[in-house]
Amino acid sequence: MVIQKELLMKLRDFNLNSYEGKLWIALLSRGVSTAGELSDISNVPRSRTYDVLESLEKKGFIIVKVGKPIKYLAVHPSEVLERVKKKIVEEAEQKNKILATLKDSDVLEELNKLHNKGVEMIDPTDRSGSFRGREKVHDHLVSMVNNAKKNIFMVLSKDGVKRKYSLLQNNLTKAARRGVSIKIVAPPDADQTTLENFSSFAKVKKAKNTARFCIIDEKDLLLFLTDDQKTHPSYDSAIWVEAPNFVKYFSELFEKEWRN
Repeated sequence: MVIQKELLMKLRDFNLNSYEGKLWIALLSRGVSTAGELSDISNVPRSRTYDVLESLEKKGFIIVKVGKPIKYLAVHPSEVLERVKKKIVEEAEQKNKILATLKDSDVLEELNKLHNKGVEMIDPTDRSGSFRGREKVHDHLVSMVNNAKKNIFMVLSKDGVKRKYSLLQNNLTKAARRGVSIKIVAPPDADQTTLENFSSFAKVKKAKNTARFCIIDEKDLLLFLTDDQKTHPSYDSAIWVEAPNFVKYFSELFEKEWRN
């Protein structure tokens, strides 16, 4: 059974790993089957099949039929989706309660002290990193915007315009209220309504570009390495550098292009 890689990637949204995805797809195609049959048609090693099926049962994706040999029944995808949504909401609520109690606790204060001490010991050349997966990149981008004090320069792709507005609307609005200057460059064919929404807290210009990056206070640079129209979100990649002398050069190029 040939399983498309793209479909397996999408199943990550269901919180399934590769083996779980292959076995669930195989079972969906058969309706009911034994572990051995599922192993053969999904190319999952038999030594792993039983523990993966057990994991799928615990997650609510399959049902174990009573009898010998043991057979497995696939749960309808719509029902699975509702179960996954319910579980995510429950876990989020539980974690939110825990984080709320930590926010004003001595634990957070102690962690902040450790971080500040650690930052002082970091060599300037170590202030860099790489990210794989759009979600991870966006998490760091939000953090950068939240820490901005003077200016934010952003160059966005056509599809990135809507994504960044949805992601950063509140954060950029707060930055603008702090007095941070925000400039955004977007392609001419980007969504006009979204660009107008950006204009409520930022200066926006249109220009043809192939790059995607963000500069904060002329010292932090987040540079995307991939084409978002050709790359799955899980493989979208970026590098981050905090090096004032290096990043200032990019800032000057941005300002030059902005004036032109």
